[in-house]
Amino acid sequence: MTYDLILKGGTVVSPGGMTQTDVGVIGERIAHIGDLTGVDAGEIYDATGLHILPGVIDSQVHFREPGLEYKADLETEARSAALGGVVAVFEMPNTNPSTTTPDALTDKLARAKGRMDVDHAFYAGATHENIDLLPEMEKMLGCCGVKVFMGASTGDLLIKDDEGVEAVLRAIKRRAAFHSEDEYRLEERRSLAVQGDWQSHIIVRDVEAAVSSTRRLLRLARKTGKRIHVLHISTAEEMELLRDAKDLASVEVLPNHLTLAAPECYERLKGFAQQNPPVREQRHQDALWRALNAGIVDVLATDHAPHTREEKERPYPASPSGMPGVQTMVPVMLTHVNNGRLTLQRFVELTSAGPQRVFGLADKGRIAEGYHADFTVVDLKRKETITEEWSKSKCGWTPYDGFEATGWPVATIIRGGFVMRDGEIVKKGGGLPVRFNETLEPTEF
Repeated sequence: MTYDLILKGGTVVSPGGMTQTDVGVIGERIAHIGDLTGVDAGEIYDATGLHILPGVIDSQVHFREPGLEYKADLETEARSAALGGVVAVFEMPNTNPSTTTPDALTDKLARAKGRMDVDHAFYAGATHENIDLLPEMEKMLGCCGVKVFMGASTGDLLIKDDEGVEAVLRAIKRRAAFHSEDEYRLEERRSLAVQGDWQSHIIVRDVEAAVSSTRRLLRLARKTGKRIHVLHISTAEEMELLRDAKDLASVEVLPNHLTLAAPECYERLKGFAQQNPPVREQRHQDALWRALNAGIVDVLATDHAPHTREEKERPYPASPSGMPGVQTMVPVMLTHVNNGRLTLQRFVELTSAGPQRVFGLADKGRIAEGYHADFTVVDLKRKETITEEWSKSKCGWTPYDGFEATGWPVATIIRGGFVMRDGEIVKKGGGLPVRFNETLEPTEF
């Protein structure tokens, strides 16, 4: 047997452990895991001293196209993802127009074709007006599920009332993803915003706004018997609730909430640290880490949400919420691995096995024979400084400028082909829609 690609001598990492071995690829799929000494291949990649991870999946990004291409687009942000070692992204619906119809979802898939360097899927956005369309949209090729905003964030998608959330849950069959902040409380507290003081962001969008929304959401999910995925959890109190709801609720955290803390980040970064839900005080970060290592957290994603430098420099509260992050997740989190905050196996679980389980990926998320040959190859010992020059998001900045990382992505391999190698993009526009177990199309056999 001749292989198209052999990854030779690297340390292959799975949630269950690590082993130094070879991986053989034929076409787009993993064909063999084990010693391949003396076996022929179209290319042999020497991975000695490197760790081969299942391809990292970022299941929450905002790439801004259509309508907001001046700050980001599908092509530039997918390139940023590939440079950061990410093989697939799930893109959010709050674009202009919002992704609330089958035609809008089809349009995004058409825009991605031949332009996105990484594999991709798109969320259907829920509104009060399109609930009847959601069952159709969640079955479409390239749809990763339904997204509901219970609190207003960036964009005009919002379902703040229990009746609306319950109607969405009853209408759909797949797991829905939620931005869980209580819009009623946010409306009451917007007057507490202090002009030019970004630290007042955590007063406006306080702990109770998050906790009351998540408490309501869990009650509605249990009432309807439906699965939910609660995004970017930021509070200690929510983790207590979610610990007792693992039968129906999966949980996401962000590198930002695990790495940045108030008040220091607002003093240093000002509006560039502003996001929804906010970066909070150290006690919340500590609780997120405890929950992550206790297995309560299922998925690590970035909520990559670029805005221009000029927008972020506006005085609060005129400044928009959101930070880029898809390119920096791997080096930031590998630094936490090297610092002993989590194991490499747990990082793999959160960025590949976790998304595979939560979203039902058909052929991604594992290093196993028969699966897509998706790999994030990293040098755990490599020290680099994250810079705005290295970050290739169109917005031109990163909150991690100057961050000294230990652990670095050196290759991104998607379906058996190198997309990024040694910091350079070597294949452009080859990304394809991600396939999901719940929406597989019948094919001839």
